[in-house]
Amino acid sequence: MSQIPTFSQENLEQLAFHYREILKCLGEDPEREGLVKTPIRVAKAMDFLTHGYRQDPKAILESALFHEDYKQIVVVKDIEIYSLCEHHMLPFLGKAHIGYIPNGTIVGLSKIPRVVECFARRLQLQERLTSQIKDCLQEVLNPLGVAVVIEAQHLCMSMRGIQKQNSVTTTSEFTGAFLKNENTRQEFMHLIGADLH
Repeated sequence: MSQIPTFSQENLEQLAFHYREILKCLGEDPEREGLVKTPIRVAKAMDFLTHGYRQDPKAILESALFHEDYKQIVVVKDIEIYSLCEHHMLPFLGKAHIGYIPNGTIVGLSKIPRVVECFARRLQLQERLTSQIKDCLQEVLNPLGVAVVIEAQHLCMSMRGIQKQNSVTTTSEFTGAFLKNENTRQEFMHLIGADLH
């Protein structure tokens, strides 16, 4: 696995300072035993959860491009997603299903989940995340079409607000052949729904 870019020590210390202040605002004592190290732990957690800001998704794809005369659908499905909703900074989690039809260029399969991870590890909206993945693949690979479907549960809906624990949000984006040809789109939807393994 490639190295994850991290905050500077100065940024971590600043974050820890502010989390210590937040604990005080909540009525907690940041000096009590269980909380003494919490501010720096949370700062390090946020460092990891937002490392996508410090990565270049296009460079990830460009690092493993290959010429290949393959013109059928390539699908990578059930890619786990863990992200933070930008409205409440609470997690949303689920799965992404990605398909593309090569146009003379394929990409190393591990790079697709890495691009998903790169965009997911930012403060996000599921709708934007879906579009960003689609746009990145379309721009770098120039395929005959891209399909992205994301299914996720949002803790801002299940832990607070409406408190509906089992709701799932689905978003989708299509380009090229997936957008213009219903049979191609249906084939993709069948592939991501089928239990082929």
